[in-house]
Amino acid sequence: MSQITLVSDNKCFGGWQKVYSHESSELKCKMNFGIYMPPQAEADRLPVIYYLSGLTCTEQNFITKAGFQQYASECGVIVVAPDTSPRGDDVPNDKEYDLGQGAGFYVDATEEPWKTNFRMYSYVTKELPALIAAHFPVLPGQQSIMGH
Repeated sequence: MSQITLVSDNKCFGGWQKVYSHESSELKCKMNFGIYMPPQAEADRLPVIYYLSGLTCTEQNFITKAGFQQYASECGVIVVAPDTSPRGDDVPNDKEYDLGQGAGFYVDATEEPWKTNFRMYSYVTKELPALIAAHFPVLPGQQSIMGH
């Protein structure tokens, strides 16, 4: 299982809003994800919600703009917000905003030059949940996904 590296952590509504990075085997690049750990996570395993942001967003959009942390704290829910696409010097890109880095669309690409790195469906349905389960106190049978 991939190691995770803490990028930032901030106390928030009794819990912690953190950002981690890791090397993704699905996307062949470093990926970031935000995770809100409510105070209940110190003692119990909790349900988890994965929030998928839209086109051109990063893991930062939802965690800095939505204000969800108060409600996640009150309800005892862990919330994970991954970046929306692979990024980096070795990841294909395009001059158009809706293709390439920032535009993962949560699908697994089948054509070159995209198919090596743009495997966001596999990332959000397999690799990321396994990574979260290995490193955080989530309840395996209580996962949900949402986004815009």
